[in-house]
Amino acid sequence: QVQLVESGGGLVQPGGSLRLSCAASGFTLDNYAIGWFRQAPGKEREAVSCISSSDGSTYYADSVKGRFTISRENAKNTAYLQMISQKPEGTAVYYCATDESAYCSDSYNPPEWEYDYWGQGTQVTVSS
Repeated sequence: QVQLVESGGGLVQPGGSLRLSCAASGFTLDNYAIGWFRQAPGKEREAVSCISSSDGSTYYADSVKGRFTISRENAKNTAYLQMISQKPEGTAVYYCATDESAYCSDSYNPPEWEYDYWGQGTQVTVSS
């Protein structure tokens, strides 16, 4: 059974840090780009970051550049999103997703509809 499971969400104060994990089962992440998305209350889901399968190149939304870091550990079939200097507008449900053989770059993130497997999401609340 193909599954993506996010974890690591929770309550964090403004300026604080969290690391989200995305664990895959039922398939291997090696040949998949991994994307992180988030959906804030009352807003559409937006792309946050992605990492290619081939060379590890990455994309970051302007709103998170310099504060978020995406990484992958294929040996553990897991991806991560390290978030520092969190802002209240970072409150959202965060999702990971996979896109087979896709490529991410500094200026390109595959469209949302290309991503085939999605996790159930993990809630991140940034509040004092």
